[in-house]
Amino acid sequence: MRKALTPVVVLTTLAALAATAGCGKGDSGDTPVRFGGPGGSGSQGATHPGKGSLARMPTDPVNFKEQRKVGGAGGDTPIGVATYHGAKSGFTGKVWVWAPPEYYEKQNANKGFPVLMALPGAEGYPVNYWIGGDLKLEENLAQWSKEGKSLPFIVVMPVLNPNAKQYYDASDIPGQPKMGTWLNEDVPDFVRQNFRTLKSRDGWAIMGSSSGGFAALKNVLQHPETFKAAIPSGPDIVPDSPLWRGHAKEQRENNPEVLAKRLIAKGGPEVYLGFQDGSKESTIVPKVKKFITQYGRGPVKTRMQMVAGGMHGADTYVKAMDEGTIQWISKHMQGPAE
Repeated sequence: MRKALTPVVVLTTLAALAATAGCGKGDSGDTPVRFGGPGGSGSQGATHPGKGSLARMPTDPVNFKEQRKVGGAGGDTPIGVATYHGAKSGFTGKVWVWAPPEYYEKQNANKGFPVLMALPGAEGYPVNYWIGGDLKLEENLAQWSKEGKSLPFIVVMPVLNPNAKQYYDASDIPGQPKMGTWLNEDVPDFVRQNFRTLKSRDGWAIMGSSSGGFAALKNVLQHPETFKAAIPSGPDIVPDSPLWRGHAKEQRENNPEVLAKRLIAKGGPEVYLGFQDGSKESTIVPKVKKFITQYGRGPVKTRMQMVAGGMHGADTYVKAMDEGTIQWISKHMQGPAE
């Protein structure tokens, strides 16, 4: 059962709604942002990678509309937003993106960077609250990278659901918009089109809170060929959207318990699940601990970060990342490389 996250990011949501009008392949506005390709602010001096390179160069970059500047250690780097039509899912939705300061440095012009997809809780529509200056996810990631705690991640923040009426369990529920394909295939394709990324799964992670935490947990278990690591925060453990009614078989195929058991039996590939919870999440913590006890073995590597006095809220989960999760996840992933 889904719970509302605290804090409710009302001001951020209103500002984002006002700033993200537009449609098509890319959004244009008063301050266009281009992250890759000719003229891209993050690609000066880049050359075509040689054979055996770990880096993948952007293939079809678009203009993004600037959402806000990331201050502090972020060095006023931009968060951009564009509307993208997913060719594989058929879904059209907003995607917000941010590249860390290291991405713009001349000495890194030929390097691909790791990607962290960040998913919101609650409805996850029409905005993704991880863009907000109140939660400061990007500011913190920039600071953690500077301190050596975190890899310098490109952060990608798509909408989680197609509307605010239902939650879709980040899955392809029969007869509904294909939100699983949107998150697992279309959004990564969009990132590759616009950024210097890494070719292997070692450079791809996914995080989320509440319903987004379920999405992170499920998707890394369901698609370990795409994602190596996940940060599920305050997650549901099983799919429970009412839209599954009449589709028990398909619901089972999107159940993290089933997927984890299957991955263990197969023997890999290894995935890293950095669970996060607040100590006051009394209904969620026992379920997470049970999942770790049952399935945290073999190729399913798990860790749990508890925040003393923490609630079911995104601010708690940012704190948990700083207390150990981001360092653990980064240790098992590939950093920027040519």
